[in-house]
Amino acid sequence: MKRRDFLKVSATGAAVAAVASPAIAQSSPEVKWRLTSSFPKSLDTIYGGAEYLSKQVAEMTDNKFQIQVFAAGEVVPGLQALDATSNGTVEMCHTVSYYYVGKDPTFAVFASVPFGLNARQQNSWLYQGGGNELANEFYKKHGVIGFPSGNTGTQMGGWFRKEIKTVADMSGLKMRIGGIAGQVLQKVGVVPQQIAGGDIYPALEKGTIDAAEWVGPYDDEKLGFQKVAKYYYYPGFWEGGPTVHAFANLEKFNALPKSYQSILANAAEATNTWMAARYDMQNPTALKRLVASGTQLRPFSNEILDACLKATNELWGEISAKNPDFKKAIDAMQAYRSDQYLWWQVAEYTYDSFMIRSRTRG
Repeated sequence: MKRRDFLKVSATGAAVAAVASPAIAQSSPEVKWRLTSSFPKSLDTIYGGAEYLSKQVAEMTDNKFQIQVFAAGEVVPGLQALDATSNGTVEMCHTVSYYYVGKDPTFAVFASVPFGLNARQQNSWLYQGGGNELANEFYKKHGVIGFPSGNTGTQMGGWFRKEIKTVADMSGLKMRIGGIAGQVLQKVGVVPQQIAGGDIYPALEKGTIDAAEWVGPYDDEKLGFQKVAKYYYYPGFWEGGPTVHAFANLEKFNALPKSYQSILANAAEATNTWMAARYDMQNPTALKRLVASGTQLRPFSNEILDACLKATNELWGEISAKNPDFKKAIDAMQAYRSDQYLWWQVAEYTYDSFMIRSRTRG
């Protein structure tokens, strides 16, 4: 009896295995995607975010889901990454949403806008405050789904060939600045220029532009801006905590197995943490090197900040009056910002301010 029972159980087990194996194989298919970045390979942290995401996805799927990463210009120019994803030229891109304000200014809100959220607040809004849901409701209209996949932290205010002390000093200044921030600075006399990262240095060197902003000390030093502009201003009030997004073609994403969709989302979230931590590690030593080599560090005056805040609020009103998507997004962000800074002034700001003062007391 026992032998017959054993054979019966073995036969049943074999049948289950025969059914289970094809089912598992079907749920973990071989998938090969292409991702185009908006950034050059030389910027190993912001470009590196796409490589990190790709590596995470491959490792979590035993290399069954592979994403090949291309630098800006290898498939399409950096500022056409979203278009290439939307139209299916590639399945994914790694870019910053505010590059596409020419299509719709609403794109900027989910990346960074002048006097917006800092990095931690941005993540809080996107992940816990309804920001991602609001973003993807908008992105769906353009055939993509977006995942926060990197943050630089508050950026620097850029490199200038001359000192900028007053609002009057900004009049007629040709400055490379991306996204909607250019429209704000235009209101105070700046002539904004949208130029991809790899093309900024020659424009600044030749004097085609008078000033340029990119990210912060680590990337800016790599791009060599300190060689062609002396004055380095802070803070980049237009990018308090800019989110870099991984966008996937919505149709292609929906065709993935649910497990792959979840893996991609989790890989993007891991990349978001990785990039912010890496910039926080790299920027202090890079700033020390820049100052030691002669860079003149300067804060924007309160006059400039106040004028730009006024211009920002005017611009939000003008765009909101004719763009309901933008109004919905900017109103949500600003309401969240108000509550966040109510809290930050109690604990975060007090603690940071004390620690900054104590650092210099030795």
